[in-house]
Amino acid sequence: MEVHPSVPAKTVAEFIAYAKANPGKVNMASAGTGSLPHMAGEMFKMMAGLDLFHVPYRGAQVFPALLAGDAQIYFGPLLSSIEYIRAGKLRALAVTTTTRSDALPEVPAVSDTLPDYEASAWYGIGAARSTPAELIERLNKEVNISIAHPKFEARLANLAGTVLSGSPADFGTLISDETNKWAKVIVAANIKSN
Repeated sequence: MEVHPSVPAKTVAEFIAYAKANPGKVNMASAGTGSLPHMAGEMFKMMAGLDLFHVPYRGAQVFPALLAGDAQIYFGPLLSSIEYIRAGKLRALAVTTTTRSDALPEVPAVSDTLPDYEASAWYGIGAARSTPAELIERLNKEVNISIAHPKFEARLANLAGTVLSGSPADFGTLISDETNKWAKVIVAANIKSN
């Protein structure tokens, strides 16, 4: 959760108060309708009871708008934002994961202010439903070994990411939970596909 430096808020609570004092006047950038930054912003709006104006951009075009102050807030991936934050061109108010990031340890989580808020990008490896269970188990074991390698973990940490290992059942639960969470946001925000 990052803002243009012209936004007077220095914390999530201050931003909520600022947005409530300026309903419909704060532009929330996204990397396009239905993108994770859009969904994360809509969930924030829903949970905080805010009226932010959604402005969708095409992918990386969001940063020129943010840097120019045309948009005031963005719920973007830390990986693409961290250099702007470190340079003071954008101000991080919070991370959208449930815990602080090692890349920006001084920045709190949104959930410190809005309990149960969590929006994070994740990547996984899937296989066709017809793949034999023993092959799935072997692939899972090898992937878990690979992502636990210190060089992989260090590279991912350098990109402000973390490793999440587990079983195929764990991954299935994650997919189910995420699907249910985002479906609620889509319905509440009345998001339609183009």
